[in-house]
Amino acid sequence: QVQLVESGGGLVQAGGSLRLSCAASGSFFRIDTMGWYRQAPGKQRELVAVITSGGSTNYVDSVKGRFTISRDNAKNTVDLQMNSLKPEDTAVYYCNAEVSRFGKMFQYWGQGTQVTVSS
Repeated sequence: QVQLVESGGGLVQAGGSLRLSCAASGSFFRIDTMGWYRQAPGKQRELVAVITSGGSTNYVDSVKGRFTISRDNAKNTVDLQMNSLKPEDTAVYYCNAEVSRFGKMFQYWGQGTQVTVSS
């Protein structure tokens, strides 16, 4: 089994910063893409940012220039640095990982961490 444990959410004023971290543990061969998704009340879960094992990144347009995703392949961690936060960034943020186990690819999710941005 694979576990993703997130940390770093909280309450911040608009314009502030937060850093989310996610650590993967368990039994697996390798982790390919890691990423962060978010889900606001009444909305569908959306991709925020992803990063491949090679370091290529992709961001949703609404966070470009404000958020930065990074990972440490040796530690199996992925971080999301969020700057210039806006109230519309308020959501539950989920860590995601595509993991190779037994010759197959599986997706795993963290439990979610709340990010609340006050105006």
